[in-house]
Amino acid sequence: MERGILAGVIIGIIAPLVGSFLLVRRISVVTESISHITLTGISAGVFLGTLGPLFQNMNPMYLGVVFALIGALITERLREMYRHFQELAVPIILSTGIGMSAIFISLARTGYNEWYSYLFGSIVSVTVSDVQFIMITAIFVLFIIVLFYKEFVLTSFDQEFAQVSGISMKFVNFIFALLIAMVISMSMKVVGILLVGALVVIPVAASIQVSKSFKQLIFFSIIFAQISILFGLYFSYQFNIATGGMIVLISILVLLLVLLLKRLMR
Repeated sequence: MERGILAGVIIGIIAPLVGSFLLVRRISVVTESISHITLTGISAGVFLGTLGPLFQNMNPMYLGVVFALIGALITERLREMYRHFQELAVPIILSTGIGMSAIFISLARTGYNEWYSYLFGSIVSVTVSDVQFIMITAIFVLFIIVLFYKEFVLTSFDQEFAQVSGISMKFVNFIFALLIAMVISMSMKVVGILLVGALVVIPVAASIQVSKSFKQLIFFSIIFAQISILFGLYFSYQFNIATGGMIVLISILVLLLVLLLKRLMR
């Protein structure tokens, strides 16, 4: 329980932080496609573990990180190729991820419990190595954001001016793709692969209703995410239901409450 809460709090800071940049870039839906490619890596790792002792001690999460990064880079490449139809990149990657995951899952022939925590999250399944992985990933993401904060903001709000200023869009997009992959990988054990996109997007969607600047957007996004995660973890533990589903449900309730309060204030 303590490991789950610690992991949840860390994720509640990093996920909406990256989600704020995704919202400004208008590519929030990219998280859905990358999360399904991450599931492909997880299922491939589980399948390899059934082949023999050589891969039995391998954590499938690490293979998921590799697939998430590959998926993020391919998504960015497809968006460049289909410059006038960039939304095509999402269904291409998403359907590929689902199809390959189905194949690996059927080949692995493991039990239901093997996939439940990966798909929908589980507070009691968070191990010490998972917490260590989440903490290291969070430090890395924060370091990258602080280091390239000006470049991220500039390329998010005005790409033409950023290019004129000498900023390499390809390099910045590569770094950003790496961040998306890391955030999805670190969040999947608590929220679940199928629901991690909601944690990246919904708190930011609530925050934009009350924010007057980009920094306020980040601040309120983190606050709303922490509320969703802490209450979601509590209720999922009390009622023994899927952690990710409860977190997303609380996120939706927070969003609806913010919309209602804003309407009443008008």
